Amino acid sequence: MKQITAGIVAHVDAGKTTLSEALLYRAGAVRAVGRVDNGDAFLDPDALEKARGITIFSHQANLQFEDVALTLLDTPGHVDFASQTEQVLSVLDYAVLVVSAAAGVQGYTRTLWDLLQRYQVPTFIFVNKLDVPGADYARTLAQLQAVLSPGCLDFTLVAGELAEATQEGAALQDDAVLTAYLEDGHLPEATVQALIQQRRVFPVYAGAALKLTGVDDLMAGLSRWTQAPQFAADFGARVFKISHDAKGERLTWVRLTGGALHPKDQVLPDQKVNQLRVYDGAKAHAVDALAAGDVGVLPGLTGTFPGLGLGNLADAATPVMQPVLTYRLDPLAEDLHACQAALAILNDEDPQLHVSWSAHLQELRVQLMGTVQLEVLQQLLQERFNLTVAFDQGSIRYRETLTAPVEGVGHFEPLRHYSEVHLLLEPGAPGSGLVFDSDCSLEVLGRNWQHQVLTSLAAKEHLGVLIGAPLTDLKITLIGGRASNVHSVGGDFREATWRAVRQGLMMQKQVGACRLLEPWYAFQLLVSQTQVGRALTDIQKMGGTSTAPEPAGAELVRLSGTAPVSEMQGYSQTVRAYTHGQGQLDCVVAGYQPCHDQEAVVAAHAYAPVSDLPNTPDSVFCAHGAGYPVAWDQVPAMAHCPYRE
Repeated sequence: MKQITAGIVAHVDAGKTTLSEALLYRAGAVRAVGRVDNGDAFLDPDALEKARGITIFSHQANLQFEDVALTLLDTPGHVDFASQTEQVLSVLDYAVLVVSAAAGVQGYTRTLWDLLQRYQVPTFIFVNKLDVPGADYARTLAQLQAVLSPGCLDFTLVAGELAEATQEGAALQDDAVLTAYLEDGHLPEATVQALIQQRRVFPVYAGAALKLTGVDDLMAGLSRWTQAPQFAADFGARVFKISHDAKGERLTWVRLTGGALHPKDQVLPDQKVNQLRVYDGAKAHAVDALAAGDVGVLPGLTGTFPGLGLGNLADAATPVMQPVLTYRLDPLAEDLHACQAALAILNDEDPQLHVSWSAHLQELRVQLMGTVQLEVLQQLLQERFNLTVAFDQGSIRYRETLTAPVEGVGHFEPLRHYSEVHLLLEPGAPGSGLVFDSDCSLEVLGRNWQHQVLTSLAAKEHLGVLIGAPLTDLKITLIGGRASNVHSVGGDFREATWRAVRQGLMMQKQVGACRLLEPWYAFQLLVSQTQVGRALTDIQKMGGTSTAPEPAGAELVRLSGTAPVSEMQGYSQTVRAYTHGQGQLDCVVAGYQPCHDQEAVVAAHAYAPVSDLPNTPDSVFCAHGAGYPVAWDQVPAMAHCPYRE
């Protein structure tokens, strides 16, 4: 049989889990269709999921139909749990994107589409809820083609074949295919499969999963239009989830990309697999082996994390979906060390929590996407660890960058030590993060010392000098330096490198070339025509922008645009109030943009970069047998290496 791993993704309330239940039922994997509302959905087995009526964690199901053995991975639909969904995308052969025929392409739908593009996942689309008043398949299909891709095509069969218009639309997505199609007037099945695999064509099916309509067509499409993946001969696997079972045993979820895995096989330098499990909903059974393409669980491993590559597979790239809010935990009457231990376990399962402890302030902090994730975190602490805690109102997670290049220098020369490093700091493209490189001759600085510099750059989170927020969107290049054959050691270059980064930042702060970035929302706001004026005024006050109002049916108007998270956070309650519950605000983090009120934020933080001793911009020079500190602004005049012109 053709073995495929597919994930189901969607904006919350599009009917994703309902479609999963329908697929399981029609394949004979379950005897009855579970309902999210009833709390008996096969793929929402967790108590929190049943209580809240949403998918919070990814889950696995296994089913067979026609010639397909399908491993189905259901993912969270709420934007607050987008990082969980992104973890799953890296192990998929195909995805099924569920879109509500009533709501159309929503903000988070576009985010999911971008993530599917990033991970190059071939995608089928199921337009759901055709039975809901206001549903319009033709309108939704047109929107899919306009907003997502012209390759989103109706794959309804006519006499067992694709309609002529669909074949033409598919051929138009590739010049070579179009030439062949114009010659013989027919698209071979293998060509269509290849176009789907290459993400040029995206088959669209429609129905109502709750009533099981259209589900059989989707299953037939998955059987007919998918290709069996090819796997490497050598062992490789991707970790996509960490969890703990009811007994507290740590579970590492993997998808094998090559070879095979058996009990007692060594997967990490000092760790062997003691058992292999395969989950189906909440149930699990032990297996003797996992083959390429299988999804399974390795109990008992330590040190694994989502995105880790095992065997011949490299680690995955840094996730796109990052939290934008920071919350401080209030332990109330609980023991702070117990809270720290519990959060360490949850951080192990979801590293995007970025749990941190401030010894100076005696505070625990976590980073989250929004209030729903915060509520779930509190419930997890209560139910799993019997801890009743609270959190503060949360603060925005800012970032910093530069608007102009600068050469920073760091010098570290206490007695019997020596190093000097020159770094070029240049603004990068938005969303590029930090990029490190070397453009320094080996005659100037030896290979070993250059390696020490680049390793040191990647060894810590670099902070800006405006408010001490993490640096981003910079390219940092080693362009010069000096070592001593007698006194230099590796740690010296770590000190000089970190000081060079901060010294360059301070130089730019002096000339106003440091920029504060803040997260912005992409929003869609539905209000009545009489409330458009109020909505536009609010958006303007929040520093946001909006497109012209668009009709959204039933006398509703849709406004789309962007606004700072700091201003729009909590605005959904305001919308519900002035629309009397009829309005709807849909927000998705759209990335970081320049802060709309940088001066006010900098003043409020009152950050003193020179006093931040672990991140000092100053250097250490040596004279008369003793080291002495030199302020950052005096370092250029005292540097031993010339500055680059």
